[in-house]
Amino acid sequence: MKLQKYIATSLGMGYVPVAPGTAGAILGIILLFLFNKLLVYYNISQAAMYILDIVAIVFVMFIGVAAIKKVHTIWEHDASKIVIDEVVGVWITALFLPVTWQNYLYALIIFRFFDIAKPLFIKKFDQMHNDWSVMLDDVLAGIYGLITMQLLVFFKLI
Repeated sequence: MKLQKYIATSLGMGYVPVAPGTAGAILGIILLFLFNKLLVYYNISQAAMYILDIVAIVFVMFIGVAAIKKVHTIWEHDASKIVIDEVVGVWITALFLPVTWQNYLYALIIFRFFDIAKPLFIKKFDQMHNDWSVMLDDVLAGIYGLITMQLLVFFKLI
């Protein structure tokens, strides 16, 4: 159970007393930024970087849901300390971006906007109250953030 708590709380970020979701998203964006900067440093192709990012997202999404399922036996549904879903969501938002700290900061802000505001169908996932719904509302917020970020890049607004 200790490992599942560690995963669900994103290395303990879920225990931050104020805005644990934001803390988890900040950790997530920092980890992705450092990982992608390392790939750029070693001249890994953009295509390979994107594939590795997608593999990481899918892997963390599945281990995150497994951890969520386990901690739901002792914590309430979607407890505020469960923030692995924020990590996955912010990673989705930052997919395919040029690796600059500014882009990753914008991705963090835009993801948190969608995650907190819960527009369109995000709220429906949030209300489903099952292990997957905890993750999927943030996945959808991440997809909305991804679309927004790609439009901003395409129209050279960032």
